[in-house]
Amino acid sequence: MSQSMSAWAQKYRGATVEDLDPPPALSTKPTEPISEALMHAWERDFSHLTVVSEDTRALLGYLNIPRLKEMLKHGAVRETDYVEKAMHKFQRSGKVYKVITMDTPLEELEAFFDGGVNSSGPQDFAVVTDDNRRFVLGVATKGDLEEFVRRRPA
Repeated sequence: MSQSMSAWAQKYRGATVEDLDPPPALSTKPTEPISEALMHAWERDFSHLTVVSEDTRALLGYLNIPRLKEMLKHGAVRETDYVEKAMHKFQRSGKVYKVITMDTPLEELEAFFDGGVNSSGPQDFAVVTDDNRRFVLGVATKGDLEEFVRRRPA
């Protein structure tokens, strides 16, 4: 365990993702117009929306709202386009995903944000699922983690 991770672990004192009290994930469908997805994200002040299958509710990917706004600004997509044109799609085969559940220790979540999985790079957010990855329970961001540390008594 690195020195910085050890220092963070002392601040977390055994806390898990559940202690962050993440809001329920707001999901959209690939065939929803971008304008509707933006409106839903704006109403709840969310920076990321999960994208789920219309038929199976399986997690297909996510929509990064700040990135989407840039895409709209530069004309890469239009508000009338479907979410599937702007979403980040999860690769189903050959890629390892870190499972983040309500029981994941916060120091693991921090490591995920800082380095991703297999050193794949920093991550903006984590999809919180059940142990079997069947249900999306919420979304946690690095900002949620920082806020938890800030408000927790020393």
